Amino acid sequence: MTVRQRSAIPGTRWRVARLPRLLATVAAAVGLACTPALAPAASASIGSTTASTAASSSTSSDVAPSTTGGALGPNVYVFSPSMAQSTIQATLDAIAVQQVPNQFGTQRYALLFEPGTYGSTADPLVFQVGYYTSVAGLGQNPSDTTIVGQVDTFNQCTGGVQTQCYALENFWRSLSNLSIDTAGGSGCTANTEFWAVSQAAPMRRVEVNGNVTLMDYCDGSPDYASGGFIADSSFTGGTVVNGSQQQFITRNSDIDGWSNGVWNQVFCGDPGAPAQSFASNSGDAGGPAPYTTLATCPTTREEPYLYTDSAGNYQVFVPSVQTNSSGPSWASGSTPGYSLPLSKFFIVQQSTTVAQINAALLRGKDLLYTPGVYDVPSTIHVLWPDTKIVGLGFPTLIPTRGNVTMDTTPVPGINISGLIFDAGPITSPALLDLSGLPGLAGLKAYTSDPTSIDDVFFRVGGATAGSVKTAFVDNASDSIIDDVWSWRADHGAGAGTWTGDTADTGAQIGGDNVTAYGLAVEHYQKYETVWTGQHGTVIFFQNENPYEVPDQAAWMASPTQDGYPAFYIPRNVTSFQGYGMGVYSYFNQGVPIENSVAFQVPDSPGVQFHDLLTVFLNGSGGIQSVINGTGAAVSSTFGGPSDVVSYP
Repeated sequence: MTVRQRSAIPGTRWRVARLPRLLATVAAAVGLACTPALAPAASASIGSTTASTAASSSTSSDVAPSTTGGALGPNVYVFSPSMAQSTIQATLDAIAVQQVPNQFGTQRYALLFEPGTYGSTADPLVFQVGYYTSVAGLGQNPSDTTIVGQVDTFNQCTGGVQTQCYALENFWRSLSNLSIDTAGGSGCTANTEFWAVSQAAPMRRVEVNGNVTLMDYCDGSPDYASGGFIADSSFTGGTVVNGSQQQFITRNSDIDGWSNGVWNQVFCGDPGAPAQSFASNSGDAGGPAPYTTLATCPTTREEPYLYTDSAGNYQVFVPSVQTNSSGPSWASGSTPGYSLPLSKFFIVQQSTTVAQINAALLRGKDLLYTPGVYDVPSTIHVLWPDTKIVGLGFPTLIPTRGNVTMDTTPVPGINISGLIFDAGPITSPALLDLSGLPGLAGLKAYTSDPTSIDDVFFRVGGATAGSVKTAFVDNASDSIIDDVWSWRADHGAGAGTWTGDTADTGAQIGGDNVTAYGLAVEHYQKYETVWTGQHGTVIFFQNENPYEVPDQAAWMASPTQDGYPAFYIPRNVTSFQGYGMGVYSYFNQGVPIENSVAFQVPDSPGVQFHDLLTVFLNGSGGIQSVINGTGAAVSSTFGGPSDVVSYP
């Protein structure tokens, strides 16, 4: 997503029609005495929503290296309840000042809180989370670490003649494994957890006691937010304010209430979630809220996480696979699974070579990447079953010689989590390639110990210009994809032209029985998502077509088919289930580009889709049908959403 597409968007007419009602709903939900538009203006301190206005992306660090990270390195800050709160606050604020505006910088941070309580009602701990910053508790359960205060992400505001504030580019940050008792803030932000984010900003294993909002409604307009992921969490004491979030997925979480929906809000295994209500006029003013609600999630495996045991030693907890699950994995007081001592892990630092990494993997070591940006001149080979690769603070891997960055052998139980894969300067065939072999699907070793990919993000451009054929390849049968955003950049380095940051496909899924939650693939130049495996399931999908198509001839799936579908399943696939899946268009070259179909799939009774939509965001041309010629076209005449409740 980019600010340009949202500055004045005909396709978002719902905002004009719904704005007064939406603001009133938000105000009532969080107990404000006035509407957000009338809320007091914040100051320009780090605790304010306007802290990033005057800053630009930084490439030099103003933050003192950590003295508490030990073997985890100088960009890992470990806090304990015995530290002076003023010291903790000063460190958190210094990192936020640098990272809140630092969208494409090279700094990476992990902020870890040992078990205990931080802040109080009288003196709350309130801080912001910026780019490439992961915040996590080090207890075995969320309740072991409590922050009395707020851990916030606010809008960013543009300068110039017309200031606009939005969360459309609040990417690459995370919050996990702790409890928040909301307190602090002032005026409009008082006593409320603000998590105004878009893609690649997961909230996992978090307990919020009090008000929480997924949009920042305090600093004016337009307050747009676009996409997010919550899993294995609990919200008590207040309604979750969805507000302007255009699409969102919430999985295995307890919810006290949910304020509203926009285009595509998906719930899976969430006690207290809104009832299923997606219909042909969902998202229109006065229509039903566009909720896709599944009572349980078919197959899940929560992300591994770092914690400290009773002796103060680091362990990595590996949750077990769950089937037909509902609610948080820790609701009973503990999560099924097992622990690995940190000694089982090879700690990857900035000075580590690929040869050292591959030697460690060959010896059967797991990997723990410390925060940083890593050049990868040759492929990292993951060889053995149950290998765990854990990233702290969004470590970013860049292939430098046209190589695949990382691949795996067809064995069960591999987990890769918390990494960013950037495309490099020479075209790679893939960035991450999960191997598979025919005939492995459904075997007990794979179904009881599936490979899983959690909070892994792919970028082609943005931070650095790059090129790849297919960013993410998953041929591992029975694998679980849990929060993946594959993004060909629409802004930043190399973006803005058809020949910059070239990439055909964002995700190619060939394994059988693959389950995906929260799959977003955007702006690729041919078939954006190709699903060739049998018996697949996707619960929430989000796509934007490429912006900068120069002319129709440059973007044709065949001599007679305009454009490329965002989600393509070839004819030989006979079984698939899709839920809550949306595709948007914004062709910005002033040329009327058409995409004939958003979803192109076999007409087979076993290939089924539920709650599909398309939206015209802005620009020229549009999308002529939702799926296989079914569903109304979206364009400047009818911006959408164009909904298809079920297909066939």
